[in-house]
Amino acid sequence: MSCELLHRVDPDLNMARFYRVELLPDLFGEIIVERCWGRIGGRGQCRATSYRSTSLAEAAASRLISAKERRGYRRPT
Repeated sequence: MSCELLHRVDPDLNMARFYRVELLPDLFGEIIVERCWGRIGGRGQCRATSYRSTSLAEAAASRLISAKERRGYRRPT
């Protein structure tokens, strides 16, 4: 459905992180918000949360992305 990728890179702190939020349909008609994070180039970790409607899932994804942008994450160029 949709996918957002954010990066936070700071060479002075040896920081190279990614955060990905993806909306996926499941077999039962619900929408899954999958978020993955970790060091760029690594596997990272993932967590999935299911929502009954697309609007609830989109709102949750938007909140997650906004929170990360406030912490310095940006879309890669």
